[in-house]
Amino acid sequence: MAAKNFRNLFEPFTVKSMTLKNRIVMTPIGTNFAERTGEVSDKLIAYYKQHAKGGIGLITVEGASVASPQGSLSTNQLRIDHDNYIHGLYKLCEAIHEYGSNASILLNHGGADSDGSVTNIQPVSASDIPSKAGEDIPRPLTIEEIHGIVQKFADAAKRAVTAGFDAVEIQAGHGYLLNQFLSPLTNDRTDEFGGSKENRARFTTLVLKAVREVVGENIPIFLRISADELTEGGNSLNDTLEIVEYFEDYVDVFAVSAGLTCTIQYQHDADYLPDGWKSYMSKAVKKKTGKPCTAEGNIREPEIANEILKSGQSDLIGIGRGLIADPEWVNKVQFGNTDDINKCISCNNGCTATLSNKPMRCTVNPFVVSGENYKKEHIKKPCNVVVIGGGTAGLEAACTAAEVGCSTVLIEKTNQLGGLARRVGNMPNKKRLGYFPAYQEKRAMALKNLFICKNVEATAEFVDGFKPDIVVNATGSNPLLPNIPGLKENLEKGNVSTIFDLVDKVDTFEKTDLSGKKVVVIGGGNVGLDVVEFFAPRKADVTIVEKKPHFGEDLDLITRTGANELLEKYKVTQYPNANLLEVKENSFIVRHDYKDLELDFDYGFICLGMQSATPALQALYDHFVDEGIEVLNIGDSAKTRRMIEGVKEGRDILIALERHHFL
Repeated sequence: MAAKNFRNLFEPFTVKSMTLKNRIVMTPIGTNFAERTGEVSDKLIAYYKQHAKGGIGLITVEGASVASPQGSLSTNQLRIDHDNYIHGLYKLCEAIHEYGSNASILLNHGGADSDGSVTNIQPVSASDIPSKAGEDIPRPLTIEEIHGIVQKFADAAKRAVTAGFDAVEIQAGHGYLLNQFLSPLTNDRTDEFGGSKENRARFTTLVLKAVREVVGENIPIFLRISADELTEGGNSLNDTLEIVEYFEDYVDVFAVSAGLTCTIQYQHDADYLPDGWKSYMSKAVKKKTGKPCTAEGNIREPEIANEILKSGQSDLIGIGRGLIADPEWVNKVQFGNTDDINKCISCNNGCTATLSNKPMRCTVNPFVVSGENYKKEHIKKPCNVVVIGGGTAGLEAACTAAEVGCSTVLIEKTNQLGGLARRVGNMPNKKRLGYFPAYQEKRAMALKNLFICKNVEATAEFVDGFKPDIVVNATGSNPLLPNIPGLKENLEKGNVSTIFDLVDKVDTFEKTDLSGKKVVVIGGGNVGLDVVEFFAPRKADVTIVEKKPHFGEDLDLITRTGANELLEKYKVTQYPNANLLEVKENSFIVRHDYKDLELDFDYGFICLGMQSATPALQALYDHFVDEGIEVLNIGDSAKTRRMIEGVKEGRDILIALERHHFL
């Protein structure tokens, strides 16, 4: 059994009156699933119930506002600042407890991170320093207001215990209000709440003391901290190790994280950060305080999680996005199905949508709330589905159709499934992207009613031979190559490349000494930044050109922040607001600030985006329209976007089946 290999993960853990059945903690990630009033919704209950069913030891419910609207973070944030929220929270606890999981809740005040466009009031903080450049300027809290918020945390903790939570967690990290007092970056006060470490820790200490008084000695208190703020002028790990001394008397478990709003790539774990990378921080806090700690940070491999516990770096393992991707992670590890885990790919798309005031989504788990419940459905009459294109969108459509009983054929023109995601996943800095197509292929191979044709060009006549009831076109996209002088000629000569040339020859590039080699990348979107991320750390002299004012404008906040840090770290030459005029054999002519520049290169890359590839779509429409057979066009072949949209459209084959009365 797998549990024998991961014995440390499945040892019970007792703290105060709470005993966990295993060492896995679901970390608090906002969903925006609450009602607009801040009350618990049926959707929120279903979401957490699904995770409790997955075997998690402790579920930490997302941040609940202790003071609204002042401390609110989004329009649909959970609230706990009034007694009328207790009833819904009680129902939520009951749902979590039903499957043997314990429940905690994160108590939070957003401070300067509260969005004025949501709250309609000026945010508050330690000082008048925004937590990130460009955000609303907060007003400093008065001493009287500070003590008022201390009481609000205490009142919220009392409500949590009344509602049935087994523990409470206080948010003192990640750049929210208490952290804004702790950090010298955002606290320039000169009163008893500013200056020295003791003074900056005073607000959090008062909150902890007040919470302990109302919850009593038996309820565990967790404190979430950013052990290292990972920015110049912020608290280092050594600073934090001094600060936590003021909290030891009140805290039972430290939930050890990192990063601020301005270093959000470390808070939400950018894709290039290794599994378990923060565990050295939990080890240091545990050694300093003698208190149990939770380790976090891109943990998705059970082997790494178990080793962190075994080596004494932490007492608990915090997993957030990995459990969004696969709510059954714990059960699969415990009962021997680790190969079936749908691993998080660290794309930071849907799970961070809450930062933009949107409901949570997940690229690799399209039904975040209901999970795999769709598999309980089954077609009520025979149905043949043909899917053209074996990328992530096509694979999702084919697998989903087969899983509900359709006789399904998947046609792929190459000898490999997974499309662009699998090809890009060959890059050493993008390996996690390849997890999902590999998972989909394994899933497809297990379905006896799914037939896969590789190395086959799909024509309308070939498709018709399978007598389809529904046809799905998912033929993906190709690099966009505009009509620029010299572009096509030099691509053919091999002196200029696209992302495909890099991913298909990545082994050669890895073995090449790139020190000092000139690399010029045209296009500062996701693909172009991927190329920069490969070459810059290998000591190449990299230049990036983008026609927009900023690089990575269409990326999620975490990836964009991490990319900007990388550009600065490796001193990448940057030309925003620049247009490509001409492509030569070993140089690009670009116009920047009304001047024409010639940028020489050893390796030139054209990364101007992707365009839909639909070689047989019109023929499919023409062939099947008179037969009343619907042809669906999904994924990048419909419109080039992120993987999350294509996978969702693949799963939406269920809607088409319902529309045609097969379900």
